[in-house]
Amino acid sequence: MLVLFESAVGLALFKVKDGKLGDDLHKSFESEEGASDLVKLQAIHRFTSTAAAVEDMTAIGEGKISKSLKKFLTDEIAGNKKLKNEKLAVSEPKLAGAIAKKLELNVVSDSSVQDLYRGIRQQLATLLGDVDPRDLATMELGLSHSLSRFKLKFSPDKVDTMIVQAIALLDDLDKEINIYSMRVKEWYGWHFPEMGKIITENITYAKVVKAMGFRTNYNTTDFSHILPEELEETLKSAAAVSMGTEISDTDLAHIHLLADQVISITQYRTELFEYLRNRMAAIAPNLTALVGELVGARLIAHAGSLVSLAKQPASTIQILGAEKALFRALKTKHDTPKYGLIFHSSLVGSAPAKLKGKMARMVATKSALSIRLDALADADSKSSLDSATIGIDNRVKLEARLRQLEAGQGFSSLRSLAKAQGGEQQKAYKPKGNGASYAAGADSVSLVPTGVEPGKGDDEGVETMAVDGETEEERKKREKRERKERRKSEKGADGEDEEAKADRKRLKKEAKAAAAAAGGEEEPAKKEKKKRSREEGESPKKSKKSKKADA
Repeated sequence: MLVLFESAVGLALFKVKDGKLGDDLHKSFESEEGASDLVKLQAIHRFTSTAAAVEDMTAIGEGKISKSLKKFLTDEIAGNKKLKNEKLAVSEPKLAGAIAKKLELNVVSDSSVQDLYRGIRQQLATLLGDVDPRDLATMELGLSHSLSRFKLKFSPDKVDTMIVQAIALLDDLDKEINIYSMRVKEWYGWHFPEMGKIITENITYAKVVKAMGFRTNYNTTDFSHILPEELEETLKSAAAVSMGTEISDTDLAHIHLLADQVISITQYRTELFEYLRNRMAAIAPNLTALVGELVGARLIAHAGSLVSLAKQPASTIQILGAEKALFRALKTKHDTPKYGLIFHSSLVGSAPAKLKGKMARMVATKSALSIRLDALADADSKSSLDSATIGIDNRVKLEARLRQLEAGQGFSSLRSLAKAQGGEQQKAYKPKGNGASYAAGADSVSLVPTGVEPGKGDDEGVETMAVDGETEEERKKREKRERKERRKSEKGADGEDEEAKADRKRLKKEAKAAAAAAGGEEEPAKKEKKKRSREEGESPKKSKKSKKADA
């Protein structure tokens, strides 16, 4: 049996002595002599470089036969008549199937050869012969690092973790600068309160405090390198008539230390922003050209990585950062938010209030395309000067679209805008036929004879059943007799109907006469009752309530 073994040195082919594979196989590999007695190195294909080793090991891990492995097995086994019929043990079942299919070798890959592979791995340095165990461990470590780096497609220019950390630190620095600057203004404001309204920038305020010290030094202090000439004159005029309190030298020293912190943190923030800009230009040039460095970095940080952000649809990118508002709107059944972090991009910010939602949707759509290109493109294409072509083109299109929407804010679409401006209207659609007309003849149906000719009486046109052995005269007599009987039966039925109608009319008249007689008897009694009521002075139509009241 032959054994194919992959190592950091190369591809090795071992030959196992026949009859040596038993239940106590592990005991044979406990010593170097036992391993050498059981397994012998048949051939070896050494890797010429790390790149070749990574390529071969990657192909073997995927169950594919590399070119070097195919040549090695062909030369050593398929081309050797003595070893062609030997069994070949392979650790990977998928690779074993590929070798058996392409090279037509007798391949074994099951649990029976796993103990053999464990023993060979344990005594590999001894079986290879001229390899030091320490050198073998070093080669294995280097190959594993190279293989892992290749699988992860590691590239120093594509580390979006740096962007995530940089944008998080930038936000923290902004908070610290605001807190420290507010403390400097409040502290120094006791000594020079008018200065807070004259100078609003934090870094400029700290530099002026550091340069002037006490407000009484305004005449001897040169602010030309900090403030413009007009602002300098205003500051000196305010310092001359300031209503602030006096402070000691110790107070001023601590204020100066705090101002130094503001200045140093602001300078570091500037350097960090420049670093972030360069990183974004290297990793996501199209996204940077479309929405800017800060918004693009915040989107990547919120998603976790550039690849994770590329997997998101445009609808998710549009509201990324507004998850809390989204779920609150879904819970309360209100309108969902139209934008999240993408609101801070210049394209959405410059749009009117009514168009911000539409602009955010269009920017998110173009951003999704740019992000996918940045995430999936190779490092060489992104490092070129024209790497941000798609991002720049999309930004130009969006700016033109925004100008069109601003020109016709009252219109829902460009078509309605063109129609309002007297532009060319879209023509109604008319199908273009090939000249074929409707076949009306296909609707006509053939009439089925019913046996009754139209325009004749009830008795005419009816086919009578012929009787065998009957002459023409007898048939006519019979038909005449049948018609007479039919007419008599119809007249009898009509007579019965007329009798029933006459009975109903007679009964109705009797009922009316009885009702009239009963009504005639009641009328005199009613008249007498009305006459008595008039004589007594009581109205005949007096209500029941009035009668109860009288009672």
